[in-house]
Amino acid sequence: MLGFGERLGIDLGTATILVYARGRGIVVREPSVVAIEKTSRRVLAVGEEAREMLGRTPGSIVAIRPLRDGVIADYTVTRDMLAFLIRRACGNRARLLKPVVIVCIPSGATSVEQRAALDAARAAGARDAFPIEEPMAAAIGAGLPIGSPGGNMVVDIGGGTTDIAVISLGGIVVSDSLRVGGTDLDEAITRHIRRVYNLDIGERTAENIKISIGSACRTEDEEQEMEVRGRDIVSGLPQTVTVSSLEVRDAISENVSQIVAAVKTILERTPPELAADIIERGICLTGGGALLRGMDRLLHLETQIPVFIADDPMSSVAIGTGKALEEIETLQRRHALAALRY
Repeated sequence: MLGFGERLGIDLGTATILVYARGRGIVVREPSVVAIEKTSRRVLAVGEEAREMLGRTPGSIVAIRPLRDGVIADYTVTRDMLAFLIRRACGNRARLLKPVVIVCIPSGATSVEQRAALDAARAAGARDAFPIEEPMAAAIGAGLPIGSPGGNMVVDIGGGTTDIAVISLGGIVVSDSLRVGGTDLDEAITRHIRRVYNLDIGERTAENIKISIGSACRTEDEEQEMEVRGRDIVSGLPQTVTVSSLEVRDAISENVSQIVAAVKTILERTPPELAADIIERGICLTGGGALLRGMDRLLHLETQIPVFIADDPMSSVAIGTGKALEEIETLQRRHALAALRY
């Protein structure tokens, strides 16, 4: 038995961390950025406050993303970040009644990566921690009927990974985790601007370009242009250039094509009966990448299967994790059985 105390669901995203508290909904939504002092490694700021410092810190302070490709890249900083967010979600009760948490893990994470995430949550102040695969949480959060004997397909395009799964009878039938996500699109845009215009831009600027004029395929909207400011590589002086939506689409096309190819591969591996269900029910898009203009249209054109975006794609994984809190005893038993296999 898990006893009394807070129960939290944590969507440990490469770009954003969301914390869902049972009975209260999403209580924390912060960028996965931490500002630390270089020498002492002391945490100075977490979340939006730290994100504002990206590319703007003095030499003694560095703003970093401790998560990469959906898993922990810097254990110590991730632990300190989680401790801050757990205290913020629970308040003073966190010390008296340590919360039990469910942590979202990419479906392609190794056992070592999964254990690192759970250990970091426990070290950050959780009484215990259990994993749930991201595509399962996304499907639950999107309201898909995963308990039925029919096929449900979810494509969760996050900041660091794209998780694709076909789910039936409450379990994952086939899945894949592609280490391509929103941050890779940002990096592709940064490289393009540098190569074509000899202009250095920060990751926040690249993200703004993606959100403002980025697209996965040509849409009915007219092509757009945007002024971009950065530092000229040759002269070292501030410079402004005009970038079109067409060239942004070309810049991210390779990464987008990887996602489309992975979706096709999963469809090829799907049992025929479930594939028939997916044709009828469609493919559900979740995650921040689902909001990239034309992404749903491109997947429909490539697969000839209806594609729809979840009602709240940015929060689907966190909402699904929150709903899974009601079944945490079942997750506890599954985790214990899985541990016996190692």
